[in-house]
Amino acid sequence: MIWKEAVSSYLTLIYMILPILTIAPSDQRGRGVFATESIEVGTIIEISPVLVVNPEERAHLEKTVLYDYIFEWGDDLLSACVALGYLSIYNHSYAANCVYEMDFDNATISITTVKPVAAGDELFINYNAEPDNTKPIWFEAT
Repeated sequence: MIWKEAVSSYLTLIYMILPILTIAPSDQRGRGVFATESIEVGTIIEISPVLVVNPEERAHLEKTVLYDYIFEWGDDLLSACVALGYLSIYNHSYAANCVYEMDFDNATISITTVKPVAAGDELFINYNAEPDNTKPIWFEAT
């Protein structure tokens, strides 16, 4: 994986959020993540750690306001995670300009652009994990 480097014979995971990202009000969506500069396709814009919760803890979280902010986690998708960084602020779009990738071994999620992004654009992920997947999600979305 490109975000690992050897340090004193150990692998250290690098966490980052590009400094050209900002959180701002999003039309009819509360808050969102926006670019302050243009971003090329294929740019990793964020790699953030997650807090993994087991299925029992997930059941409790699903009864709270965090329900709309957690990600299904694990090969069987029975666990969940609370994403740190900006990850839980990216809004959903069926025509997303970013994709997320889960790294179960290192408990991280990375966000990569899949379309060109102009300065001022909001960055979107598809909550179905694939940028153009049109399967309905748990709330009415565009």
